[in-house]
Amino acid sequence: MSDQKPTRDTWYQPHVEELFIALQRLLPQHCASRLLGRVAENTTPWLKNWLIDLAIRQYQIDLEEAEIQDPTSYQSFNAFFTRQLKASARPIDSQASSVVSPADGAISQIGQISNGQVFQAKGRHFSAAALLGCSRTEAEVFDQGSFATVYLSPRDYHRVHMPMAGKLVATTYIPGKLFSVNNTTCRHIDGLFARNERLVCLFETAQGMLAVVLVGALFVAGIETRWQKTFQPGYLQTQRFASPLEFEKGEELGAFRFGSTVVVLTESTVNWHEELTAGSNCQMGRAVGYSDRLCG
Repeated sequence: MSDQKPTRDTWYQPHVEELFIALQRLLPQHCASRLLGRVAENTTPWLKNWLIDLAIRQYQIDLEEAEIQDPTSYQSFNAFFTRQLKASARPIDSQASSVVSPADGAISQIGQISNGQVFQAKGRHFSAAALLGCSRTEAEVFDQGSFATVYLSPRDYHRVHMPMAGKLVATTYIPGKLFSVNNTTCRHIDGLFARNERLVCLFETAQGMLAVVLVGALFVAGIETRWQKTFQPGYLQTQRFASPLEFEKGEELGAFRFGSTVVVLTESTVNWHEELTAGSNCQMGRAVGYSDRLCG
């Protein structure tokens, strides 16, 4: 038996994480998030300016690339968080076979889908069917495909873009929990992204089917898209497009009103850049891999 005493860090850190998860379970997640949403939409100058200044200092947000660089010019805190960038700030990789990052942020996990399972964190997976809110049979199209999960922190650019060109054929807004989606919660909550409220967008592409899933999270005041401004929280909403909406690679899809996560599933196998691992930074528009169907 080892007589080595546990250090403060080996005891303290796990207990802090457990307390963090327990508090999330107890918190009225939806009420707290909707309340924040109302505050974030407030246009009272002193309040919105104070919130914006607080966020800039807290998260060290750089407005140099933003279309509007004067923080007081934003109509609300939400307008600031969903700010547009200059047109030249994010060039889109033009190679036909490339798959680009859908957002600025950090890679949470990236790899290949195995037997319908998507890797979340050490010892934890979730099924593609659960994430998409469909049957196992319907999700089989992604069984030999690839996935990438991108985490957007509060300091990041909050708009989501197309990783490859495609036609939007259906969306499903799925009610669920609003756990935080940071690394700590990923390590502790089974099937996190398949449990949280989320918007599933399905596309037909030259590389096969593509799913882009915008995952809601604690204090995310909402998800908006190019084709629908708001989605009613807590209700299942499905839409099929008789005339599919076409999007070019890198074209904007929507935005988060605060940080969250995007999960991308592809039917084709994507050869991800080898240097991309959990924690790697990524930038919208940059190639993160190449589809095997269009390579060569």
